[in-house]
Amino acid sequence: QVQLVESGGGLVQAGGSLRLSCAASGSIFSINVRGWYRQAPGKQRELVATITSGGSVNYADSVKGRFTISRDNAKNTVYLQMNSLKPEDTAVYYCNVVLRTSFKDYWGQGTQVTVSS
Repeated sequence: QVQLVESGGGLVQAGGSLRLSCAASGSIFSINVRGWYRQAPGKQRELVATITSGGSVNYADSVKGRFTISRDNAKNTVYLQMNSLKPEDTAVYYCNVVLRTSFKDYWGQGTQVTVSS
C-alpha cells in the first residue's frame, strides 16, 4: 500500500509558475515510476510527466520545456515545477506511482491548478 498526498495547486495568471508536491508513504521502496497526470473538465486524464527510479524522465509534448519533474528520495516526494503556465494547463493534477513488481498503481487525491488569461 502506498499513500500519496499532493499539495501546491492554486490560481495563477498566464505566464506564472507553480510547484506541485506529492509525498509518498507506505511501501515506498517498491515504487518504480512516479508521475503526474491531469484531467481538464470534459476531457480524459492525460499524462504530464513521469520519472523512474533510475531517473529517466518523460514529458507530454504539450509541457516540454515548461514543466520539470524531479524527486527528493530523502523526503519521498516528487515535484512538478510548472513555468510559463497557459490557460490550457488548467486541470486537476494527480500524482501517480507504479510499483516495481506488482505493477499496481496508486493515485493521489488531486490538486486543482487554474491558470487565468
